[in-house]
Amino acid sequence: MDPQRVLSGMRPTGALHLGHYHGVLKNWVQLQQDYECLFFVADWHALTTHYEDPSGIQAHVWTMVIDWLAAGIDPSRATLFIQSRVPEHAELHLLLSMCTPLGWLERVPSFKDQQERLSDRDLSTYGFLGYPLLQAADILIYRAGRVPVGDDQVPHVELTREVARRFNHLFGRGPENEAPPILVEPQALLTKASRMPGLDGQKMSKSYHNTIAMREEPDSVSKKVRTMPTDPARVRKSDPGDPTRCPVYALHEVYTAEDTRQWVQTGCRSAGIGCLECKQPLIDAILAEQAVFRARAQPYEEDLDLVKGLVDQGCERARSLAQETMREVRGAMGLDFSDSKKG
Repeated sequence: MDPQRVLSGMRPTGALHLGHYHGVLKNWVQLQQDYECLFFVADWHALTTHYEDPSGIQAHVWTMVIDWLAAGIDPSRATLFIQSRVPEHAELHLLLSMCTPLGWLERVPSFKDQQERLSDRDLSTYGFLGYPLLQAADILIYRAGRVPVGDDQVPHVELTREVARRFNHLFGRGPENEAPPILVEPQALLTKASRMPGLDGQKMSKSYHNTIAMREEPDSVSKKVRTMPTDPARVRKSDPGDPTRCPVYALHEVYTAEDTRQWVQTGCRSAGIGCLECKQPLIDAILAEQAVFRARAQPYEEDLDLVKGLVDQGCERARSLAQETMREVRGAMGLDFSDSKKG
């Protein structure tokens, strides 16, 4: 295990929104300062719930990688790659599936949870049942010591640790042997929970249609914020309000300084300011953040080959690491025929 190596990934679902930035990407930007980071596009994982229409995946991949770069992910510090460009992920997933008990997959909390939430889709597939094992393969193949996750994802890391432990026990490289284990047990790197509020006060999510994209056009952002619902008690400007009941104030808590928030609190409760006045500093703060994103993204938007070149380099490095692990896995399982001679 390399305790300084971190692995994380995202499914390509299109343009990322501000919830992705504040919930995940800001943490990635920090991690790349302190760890050796590998960040991958989980395109195979996208198929577990959207297998019936994969037509948009390829475009989504490049949009998402540009959003990563816009957020401040530095390809000179972090390795960026695409899951399907490293076929060893699939090979390790297959080999692990031979020795992973079915019950382990069925008890993963997100298995039943997603079946209920995505009831409009047919998820009675092996791919959907097996996606936690593919996640385990994603991690184990790089011997990553740390996996950044929120509380809800800890069971996936625990499953990964169990899978590694069972593999090492079955194939003779467990803790009772002097040789180091082939598959190492990663540690969950718990990230601070960040509930980014959406335009309606719920968690920002594409499924709620309440998002602002990271690189959304300024006019569109302004219109969305200006038309946000506010405290229902404020029918007229002269009606006092309660900021704690207002979705706009929830975004102020993310974006504006203490003195601005105090101005909002006082002005709203005393009816000293109107809702449009309250929204303007918020609009300014969001647009200022997005201006940085757009500036970083511009060279990649203008020349997609730049993005593809960075990803090509990342895929090459990731595959080299994966191949190293797979040589040991095949050897332990009696599947290494690289030195066999023709009879």
